[in-house]
Amino acid sequence: MAASAAADKEAERYPYGPRPIAALLPAVTGMAFRRRSPLAARLIGDWETIVGPAIAAVTMPERCTGGVLTIACAGPVALELQHLAPKLIERINVHVGRALVSRLRFRQAPLSGSAPAPARAVVPAAGERALAERLAGMEEGPLREAFLRLGRAIGRTGGEE
Repeated sequence: MAASAAADKEAERYPYGPRPIAALLPAVTGMAFRRRSPLAARLIGDWETIVGPAIAAVTMPERCTGGVLTIACAGPVALELQHLAPKLIERINVHVGRALVSRLRFRQAPLSGSAPAPARAVVPAAGERALAERLAGMEEGPLREAFLRLGRAIGRTGGEE
């Protein structure tokens, strides 16, 4: 309702001509900025420039509220980043042009751009046959199954027989 009232008010202000773009922007950007502020979007866009490619590869800024910037990081990087926090805060504030961030909060989470786990290698048929020949004299049971799993795991890693 408030949006339609504001639109009616704008129509009254400019009844005979084109409206300035600035008058239209709040209606267009209101929903987008409700979810993420323009400053947060700028931080995400310039993140690699601000912190460098090594840190940007394992981190991603999530939100900035009340001077606290929440950063998602992959793995045990949070401990290292805690030691670098004063330098990161300084870099962020210099890039933005004002004292925006006073504290960093780290959240360990898998990043959307992180590389997937490598696919498991398949044991070649010759290796499977050799493994079956070695275990042919063994009776069926949990011990034989354990040896089969061990042999397959060694075969996947390329270990010697």
